Amino acid sequence: MATMLVAHSLEVMWVWQLALAVGFGIGSAVIPVMNAEAYVLGAGVSGALDPVVAAIGVSVGQTIGKVAMFLAVRYRPGYATRKTKEPKAVNLSTRWGRFVQWNHDVSKRLLDAMSDRRWGIPVTLLSASVGIPPLYGVALIGGASRMGVVTFTLSVLAGRTARFVLLALGVSLF
Repeated sequence: MATMLVAHSLEVMWVWQLALAVGFGIGSAVIPVMNAEAYVLGAGVSGALDPVVAAIGVSVGQTIGKVAMFLAVRYRPGYATRKTKEPKAVNLSTRWGRFVQWNHDVSKRLLDAMSDRRWGIPVTLLSASVGIPPLYGVALIGGASRMGVVTFTLSVLAGRTARFVLLALGVSLF
């Protein structure tokens, strides 16, 4: 009887760890000062939480948060009915005019690259697993591009899971 009670409490504890980690992951996805890596490291160092469970929970939470950002940009009010407008004429003889034109060109190239599967998936995977370029910006640019929601979601989940599970396994070795 006592062993069944202990086993049941461990199952409940595992569910609570996972729910807490998912919640922290969602928060850390949209609030940059909430560091998900520190949460996974803290879970592993303290020994109070299973670091792999924390890593999986944070990965799922981060994915949910980043997809929410992606969808917020994609379905912002007026986005679907917006027509492509002609860019304003820029005075290229001034430094500000050249900067505005450069910024417009870079933005267009980034949106085109994220819309292309050949570049969008690897950039999202690299960003989710290594952090370069920052995933926060990639989520925003991805939402404005023609990248698919499922493609973005799976890329972020795969990259984040790899990042946090490897971090958790590295901590659990010590």
